[in-house]
Amino acid sequence: MTQLTIFWILAAVVLGIIEASTVNLITLWFAVSALVTAVFAALGAGVGAQITIFVVLSAVLVLLTRPLAKKFVSKKTVATNADRVILKEGIVTQKIDTIENSGQVKVMGQVWSAKTRNGETLEEETPVVVEALEGVRVVVSAKK
Repeated sequence: MTQLTIFWILAAVVLGIIEASTVNLITLWFAVSALVTAVFAALGAGVGAQITIFVVLSAVLVLLTRPLAKKFVSKKTVATNADRVILKEGIVTQKIDTIENSGQVKVMGQVWSAKTRNGETLEEETPVVVEALEGVRVVVSAKK
């Protein structure tokens, strides 16, 4: 084995390790290209030919297969339907006090931790409208 063959094999291994740790499906194509280039290096291809093979094969693999692979590996957001409470009316069941970091409202039969956007305090039994979700809390305002 020549030194260049060993270089390309090591490059493929390093790129494979990077791919395994990031899962971005980009260094995978470079690792494959490095392995193919190692084969050509072992067959006696010159340095210029090896670099050309690596660059061209990498570009072809990225351009042709990355969009397809990305489609299959893409992370899809799972809808929880929690946002269905936005713009719904509810009632304060526990005083909403931003300073004390407390407050609950009942919306659509469910009890939610709540806060107001402007820090306004709302007493129990106050009718409210849900404006937004922030984590596991609803942001409400007094119903007008």
